[in-house]
Amino acid sequence: MSMLSVLKRNLSKSSAKISVFNVQSAPVVLNKCNNDNVEWTEAASYEDVPGPKPFPLLGNNWRFIPYIGNFQIEHIDKVSKKLHEKYGNVVKIGNLLGRPDMLFLFDPNDIEKIFRQEDVLPLRPSMPSLNYYKHKYKKDFFGDVGGVIAVHGDEWQTFRTKVNQVMMQPRVAKMYIKTIENTAKEFVARVDQLRDENDETPADFLNEIHKWSLESIAKVALDVRLGCFDENADPDTQRLIDAVNTFFINVPILELKIPYWRLFNTPTFKEYIKSLETIRIICLRHVTEAMNNARNKDEHEKSVLERVLQLDNDAKIATILAFDLFLVGIDTTSNAVASILYQLALHPEKQSKLHSEISSILCDGDDELDANKLEKMSYLKAVIKETLRMYPVVIGNGRCTTKDCVVGGYQIPKGVQVVFQHYVISNMEKYFKRSDEFLPERWLKSGCPVGLKDNHHNFASLPFGFGRRMCLGRRFAELEIQTVIAKIVQSYKLEYNYQKLDYHIHPMYTPDGPLKIKFTKRN
Repeated sequence: MSMLSVLKRNLSKSSAKISVFNVQSAPVVLNKCNNDNVEWTEAASYEDVPGPKPFPLLGNNWRFIPYIGNFQIEHIDKVSKKLHEKYGNVVKIGNLLGRPDMLFLFDPNDIEKIFRQEDVLPLRPSMPSLNYYKHKYKKDFFGDVGGVIAVHGDEWQTFRTKVNQVMMQPRVAKMYIKTIENTAKEFVARVDQLRDENDETPADFLNEIHKWSLESIAKVALDVRLGCFDENADPDTQRLIDAVNTFFINVPILELKIPYWRLFNTPTFKEYIKSLETIRIICLRHVTEAMNNARNKDEHEKSVLERVLQLDNDAKIATILAFDLFLVGIDTTSNAVASILYQLALHPEKQSKLHSEISSILCDGDDELDANKLEKMSYLKAVIKETLRMYPVVIGNGRCTTKDCVVGGYQIPKGVQVVFQHYVISNMEKYFKRSDEFLPERWLKSGCPVGLKDNHHNFASLPFGFGRRMCLGRRFAELEIQTVIAKIVQSYKLEYNYQKLDYHIHPMYTPDGPLKIKFTKRN
């Protein structure tokens, strides 16, 4: 019997599920349908769902293999567009070794229908590789507290309930504006140090943005200053950034290609586990330091960790929350900022409009931000929304059907993973007029050009997800992004004087090439 046959036999009963598109995806339980249901009876058969045909033995996994397959993971955005053009609004990629079929959806009406039916205790697709790490490889560390990533059911519900009061309350997030602004100011000063004789940033500028994101998370979550921009910075800060990148790069390799790692420790799997151990060990060191330094503080000075401990005196809950925040909060936020800066550099007229808004609210160059001032910056928020519409850091969300149901007019059986193709949808003229143009004005309540909002569907662009499993760190991420963009545009004029960059997934959806942006100091 061939190795592939053995692998297929061993994996056939696996219920593990993964989405390369969004590790933060908000899950859902679909409504129950049965053969007596009119909608079910009138729907087309699951076998009729169009999609690429699998090969014998190799299924459709071969399509993700370099040089052989035609589904390059780093360009899954383009793959998704082609699938939509060829097959329509519902596309099935079936016969995937070690994972359920994937159903790609390209209609926001179907997405809204599914979200509106979200169950009180939803089931989400989980990453089998991360699930293995948390629940088997390091079971002695995590125990029955898996956190929010690669966890579902009662375990997820218990954890999420305990941390939601801290993480999802806007009033709590606003308490950290001063802390977030101080880190943003450090980054603005760092930009000044990085500029060359042409006022341009170095080719590895994205890594510097990663440092800002890491520093922000550490201050907010733990009230620990890592000193990422210091001349003699702790080398563990770069090790942590590299480990997070390694984790995200290896996730789609382990989950979409033939999963040999389930049979033996492949080099990729070893590298993956090593990266997670690096993140856990460094995170635990900083958590321990934060707990040792904890003291009676004013309500506005407490870290997220201290607030969680105050609500539930469980150090394990606080530690696992910090681990998950470091795991998924660095690259996502930093790549969003990188993309926003790049788009502003490409669109000087939009940048000028944003600068005028910031200058009118922060009259003095040293004027400090607060919640009221940020609330007035409507164009700033519009710029962020428009960037994430055209270039979402995570290009789609994953779901899993837990009952037989009708999706997009087809009978979809239990156990199929539904993937919401937000990147493709949010760049379609059908849902956003002049969709290929960078037009932040479309998001303004007043001042939006006539007709620009006419076909705007509320579920066509969801960069933070929706519902009960919306991104846990959304409130803090939005504040961090708004603050750092405001402080940068207040201080610098941005230009990009090279050939326009394409976007790719590496590991987030980000400009493909060095971000040599010119930062000219404003008077």
